[in-house]
Amino acid sequence: MLPAAAAIIALCLVATLMRPAVTAVGPLIDRISQDTGIPLALLGLLSTIVLIIWAVVSPFAHGFGRRLGLGGAVLAAMGLLAVGVIVRSIPGSTVWLWVGTAIIGVALAIGNVLLPAVIKRDFPLRVPMMMGVYSALLGGAGAVASGMAVPIANLTGSDTGAGWRLSLLLTGAVVAPLALIAWWFVSRHEMRAMRGSAAAPASRLGIWRDPVAWQVAGYMGVQSTTFYVLVTWLATMSLSTGRDDTLAGIDVMVYQVFSLVGSLTVAFAMRGRGARITPAALPVLGIAGIAGLMLWPDAIGFWVIPLGVFSGLSLGVSLTLMAQRARDHSTSSALSGMSQSVGYAIAAIGPALFGAVHALTGSWTLPLVILLVTMALQALFGVFAARDRYVLEPR
Repeated sequence: MLPAAAAIIALCLVATLMRPAVTAVGPLIDRISQDTGIPLALLGLLSTIVLIIWAVVSPFAHGFGRRLGLGGAVLAAMGLLAVGVIVRSIPGSTVWLWVGTAIIGVALAIGNVLLPAVIKRDFPLRVPMMMGVYSALLGGAGAVASGMAVPIANLTGSDTGAGWRLSLLLTGAVVAPLALIAWWFVSRHEMRAMRGSAAAPASRLGIWRDPVAWQVAGYMGVQSTTFYVLVTWLATMSLSTGRDDTLAGIDVMVYQVFSLVGSLTVAFAMRGRGARITPAALPVLGIAGIAGLMLWPDAIGFWVIPLGVFSGLSLGVSLTLMAQRARDHSTSSALSGMSQSVGYAIAAIGPALFGAVHALTGSWTLPLVILLVTMALQALFGVFAARDRYVLEPR
């Protein structure tokens, strides 16, 4: 049995790879447009493509993990991620930008699904705590990549094309060699054992007919929608209150910082009776933040605090439910694939719908009402998903 410390270090290193390849794109999108001539509206599809790929690929990640083992599948996915980051940064044709983004999306879809199952398997008595650490690293590494993207691009001076390519390469893959070595080290025995055994049956089609699975998937879907809407539109809402670009950026940064705070409180919130209460009660915090934005929008710099805590906690709770509603790590992998497929399919629609309603009404009121409804649905799903029931078991 490998020391727990080695497994924790490897998990943390891999977690730091899971978001920077996506979050570093936003701050560089103007430079990419200037260099390539691709309209900003079209470049906005880069994030949508990733979410759609996550929705499509996630159901197949479970079978991939069954064939290679969780360790081997995650190692392969992180290697593929590094390849995608390199391909995306190849100079010349803009085709590489799109091809690399698609490869990154496939790699991250596999990692998104299988890492919660790894936590279920390796830390069965510490699932909420490790899910909190994992989700905090997702947000933290993503936030750092967002903040460092432009300064790194500036290192090349006036060469715009080299700047954004170098930035995407470094933010997306600088940790990859160390993460791959660490993950290989902790997974090498499992991979050796998998090579000497027959592939286990991969089918878990019953998960798509299981009501508990749909409750977890619904929870994942609505919390993902809220997160991606806020990440996409918070800065624009802040600017509409009269704040300048710098303050709007700070508002988004504060939101992300308090998302980390929320993620780190998952273990406390889901302890004991909290595991039954938190999923349903948590949206009250988000509803308070949205109501504040509607009633006192000029105080957006304050309202991003409860919204950040809410978003970080929601992600951690959602990932924890994927582990807690399954009896074993294999079933957890199937549940994770199904619920993340549903979740990201819904999340891909959210920001576009929010923006369309705002453009149609010229106001933030109705779009924010949509978020209130989304949070109310999260509370409803939370009531059912938090019950002490398990997927793929007769009831």
